[in-house]
Amino acid sequence: MNILPRTRTRATMLAAVLMATSAFWAPSTFAQDQKPLVIARNIDLNSLDPHRAFCDTCQIYNSSVYESLLTLDKDNKLVPLLASKWEGNADQTSFTFTLDPAAKFSDGSPVEAKDVKWSWERLKNLKGSASFLMDNVASIETPDAHTVVVKMVAPSSEFLNIAAAPYTAVVNSKVASEAGAKAGADASTTDNAEAWFLAHSAGSAPFVLKSYEPNSEVRLVRNDKYWRKAPALSEVVIRQTKDAVAQAQMLQSGTADIAMQIDPDTAKTMTGSDVKIETVPSYNFIYVALSPGAKANKVPLTPEVREAISLALDRPSILDFTIGSEGQLISAPIPLGFPGGSGFEAQPYDLAKAKELLAKAGHADGFEMEAAFPGMNVYGVDLSLLMQKVQQDLAKVNIKLDLQPIPFANWRERINGDGIPMTAVFYAPDYYGTSQYIEYFAMTKGSPWARRAGAEREPSVLNPKESELYKAALAASGDEAAKLWHQAGEEMIKDRVILPLVSPNLILAYKSDVKGVRYSACCNLPLAELSH
Repeated sequence: MNILPRTRTRATMLAAVLMATSAFWAPSTFAQDQKPLVIARNIDLNSLDPHRAFCDTCQIYNSSVYESLLTLDKDNKLVPLLASKWEGNADQTSFTFTLDPAAKFSDGSPVEAKDVKWSWERLKNLKGSASFLMDNVASIETPDAHTVVVKMVAPSSEFLNIAAAPYTAVVNSKVASEAGAKAGADASTTDNAEAWFLAHSAGSAPFVLKSYEPNSEVRLVRNDKYWRKAPALSEVVIRQTKDAVAQAQMLQSGTADIAMQIDPDTAKTMTGSDVKIETVPSYNFIYVALSPGAKANKVPLTPEVREAISLALDRPSILDFTIGSEGQLISAPIPLGFPGGSGFEAQPYDLAKAKELLAKAGHADGFEMEAAFPGMNVYGVDLSLLMQKVQQDLAKVNIKLDLQPIPFANWRERINGDGIPMTAVFYAPDYYGTSQYIEYFAMTKGSPWARRAGAEREPSVLNPKESELYKAALAASGDEAAKLWHQAGEEMIKDRVILPLVSPNLILAYKSDVKGVRYSACCNLPLAELSH
């Protein structure tokens, strides 16, 4: 999933939040905010059902139309949303949330504990992309209308962060149930509400869905019954605009107020005093991955061979070639700014040692290797150009890459099937928590990348230490948990299956009269904080 910045540089971000309520707006400002704010972006929505949605735009939509129990402030600190207070027990196996009694849905009905229980059970039982967030939940109890007690299968110091993810949206259970939504164990086969959610919403957030035109736009309007401070904007339109150049043209022509996916090269061409460009670090990164168990391997990708490949990658040169000063190198598959994500040493570039390792493994003359990857541009990086640079680097140690850019759907089928010897792809967080990186990238039995690395065919790729550190970190909290996450990151570096390369910056481009634009670790772009 996809987009989010480093805590120590957040002071450089535009974090101005509208502080005045509608009662104190000057008439001219109020009139101006009646004009829809238009956001140009490539809309990647897979669903408007908040428990089926799983994408970058979904983060914006879910957090604008629905609410979670908690959210994050601009410094990634947990703050109240639907829950006014919360606490966990000492061993991180039980969490109690007290709902704000003032919270109400857009139809005026109160948000109650039964809605939280129903929503989270539905998320889990739909068995969709974000259902994994509830995998560790054993039970949800509702002792009264304003209390929710969540019992975990195993300790999880991450659950409070998960409760701030927009995918844990709380839905009006009565309204959604009447529309065919189900939360029972058979929800994945009996729920038929997805079509209803394309034209309706049932949340408690500052906005409600007005209309959705696939491949065209999503239109939101102010929730007049919002229980907190009303948003400044009366209407927001997210307009389908596929590429950065078209988004920049809309922004400069005045037909858009915010352009969300401007790349560094396009940003350099944008002029005009009424356009503001802000560059902030992101939590997204692009990586190369190796599959020791891929059926197409021509030689065994032993630890020595994988280390040689890593040593042959000239990472500073790769950074220069792709995004230059508009990003940074990343050593472990844990972003800077996440717990345990800082302090990793830069990965070495050593052609002599790479050749020595290859000779030791019996490949002094090199070998050929298939490299299939999604043929797309992501976060301003063209993966085809990136892999051409990787191809040039590896040629210096006589590894010949057969580059195969393919559609993303085909890539997904191949990587999850017979595997791909080498690939390049990208990752963005689903919530503000480090456990997702160990769950996804670690060489632990059953993890997505252990499967893609061919652990069933090549079990030597598994790393038991990562499982131990994962469990220990989930049972810890604070600095102790961060220390354990960092140790897990060190182990993932040693695996040399996931080779992170670059973390591109995010470019915020918007009209100078738009206030409150910032990049959020949970919600992407918080619409309720915007005004113009």
